[in-house]
Amino acid sequence: MNITLRQLAYLRALGHARSFSRAAEMVHVSQPALSVQIRELEDQVGQPLVERRPRDVRLTRAGRRVLETAERVAAELRALQAEARRGLGQVNLGVIPTIAPYLLPAALPGLRAQGALRLREATTEELIEEIGQGTLDAAIIATPAPELFEAPLFEDRFLLAGTPDQLAMNRGLAPQAIDPDQLLLLDEGHCLADQALALCGLTRAAQRIDLGASSLTTLCALAGQAMGLTLVPEIAAMQESRAFPTLALLRFSEEPARQVRLVRAREASDPETWFDPLARVLKTAGDGLIAQARKRF
Repeated sequence: MNITLRQLAYLRALGHARSFSRAAEMVHVSQPALSVQIRELEDQVGQPLVERRPRDVRLTRAGRRVLETAERVAAELRALQAEARRGLGQVNLGVIPTIAPYLLPAALPGLRAQGALRLREATTEELIEEIGQGTLDAAIIATPAPELFEAPLFEDRFLLAGTPDQLAMNRGLAPQAIDPDQLLLLDEGHCLADQALALCGLTRAAQRIDLGASSLTTLCALAGQAMGLTLVPEIAAMQESRAFPTLALLRFSEEPARQVRLVRAREASDPETWFDPLARVLKTAGDGLIAQARKRF
């Protein structure tokens, strides 16, 4: 019997997606390639693993047993990858784009003291997927991830950003009262955009200005030129206000916030030796940025 890790990975994708096309997308191969590997796995096991239906895919009893084994193998591989990195003293850390350029420079001295660090900037969805795959050890995100272990770092409140004249007309405003015609948001896939829409009680369809911007700095530059209003988290307030002198920041009457957290796989090995110290460094840096912003604005 010659069962490969690739075949087990494809079965895991199929078990979760219950569709050959969606499973193929999950593992980034063509549908025919995935189907061939599943059939070869069935040949190795000696019995059908999948019931192929017109609109659905269901695992057989044997398929469910093999899937359980595949999940255990995947978990062991993730643990092995993490242990190998631990042996090299390296931590692979992911961070979302609306946190990375602000928190990481402030935390860098403490991070260097923790040992070798490899950084990856990506969206929340990508980071969570990579933790599950074992290619990342931990990630800094700002939305709940129930499937992962979470260590709260700090609360990051939102400020309204625009020109002084624009903000004078919106003083005392609640987020829900922002004119959709004025709201500038990041492109889809960025959790800050989703959070801003939720806070303002809006949907993408209600937002009139579609920039496709991938950077909070881009939004601040536009807001500083009276192109509209945007929401700026406290950790970004000092840096963006220094970069754009025409940009003004205003606190809401009811201050919305996001919870920044450090997450890892629940089965991570020896978290007290690397995860807990990492969380302390990041929390200290974040608290410092928040204190500066609350003193200034």
